[in-house]
Amino acid sequence: MKVIEVKDLKKYYGEIKAVDGISFYVEEGEVFGMVGPNGAGKTTTIECIEGLRKRDYGDIKVLGEEPYNNKKLYKRISIQLQETNYQDKIKIYEILKLFSSFYDKPLNSEELLNKFNLYDFRNSFVMKLSGGQKQKLSIILALIPDPQILFLDELTTGLDPKARRDMWDFIKEMKERGKTTFLTTHYMEEAENLCDRVAIIDKGKIIALDSPRNLIKNSGLEDSIIFEGENLNIEELEKIKGVSRVFLENKKITIFGKGEDLLKNVVDYLYMRKINFKNLKTKSPNLEDIYLSLTGKKYEEVKNE
Repeated sequence: MKVIEVKDLKKYYGEIKAVDGISFYVEEGEVFGMVGPNGAGKTTTIECIEGLRKRDYGDIKVLGEEPYNNKKLYKRISIQLQETNYQDKIKIYEILKLFSSFYDKPLNSEELLNKFNLYDFRNSFVMKLSGGQKQKLSIILALIPDPQILFLDELTTGLDPKARRDMWDFIKEMKERGKTTFLTTHYMEEAENLCDRVAIIDKGKIIALDSPRNLIKNSGLEDSIIFEGENLNIEELEKIKGVSRVFLENKKITIFGKGEDLLKNVVDYLYMRKINFKNLKTKSPNLEDIYLSLTGKKYEEVKNE
């Protein structure tokens, strides 16, 4: 069942085409991710789907309804924004009580505080929380209505590595409960680990959309084998089955190629010729590599949006 349907969505700001005719859908129970460089159109897209921004053209359906200015829909979806401001002189338990009063069947706020390790801070003022704690609070507030669809914008920004992994586990728990999650992230590892499908958006258009596994499989990118050695013949290395390219820099060799037996073929070659080597490591393409190959943008630029 499709719980989000987007057809030919367009949103312009003057001559700037923020979103330029994109179409996609999200299935019930799916974890759907959207990634892209600065100004790609991610935020505009998700805000149009959430009903926070009016589109210029196209059709959007969320749980079968028009999302823009639809107050009834906010009983069924929930949003964690990238940046959220709260009153300074309000305590955590107070803001949780306030948000819980908005819904007929809110989740237990104390259980959520325990899950996100904030229970001991329930009597603290929001202004006293660290950046990571505020991020956890914003996610708790988004979870209180027990939504059918959860929108997460930069889910783990500001969280330490353990808290990030804990958050990943929670998203997986949500999926097991049949909940749908739509997230944007600048962490390619996060998208690769969490998402059933990922849309890569650039210059207002979706340039790739598939499961992380299929995006990697169909990318055409090669595996690499890196090691240090001496008396190596590049022309001979290039003749090894599965090898396409070989680069030598000082004593460091990088071999590119494809095939399940690529590593075995290279190591057999080295042993048969009694060539000493060390510090051998392998690298397979990941979602970050796909992103870079499609957008041409450095990953550091993306993380600093």
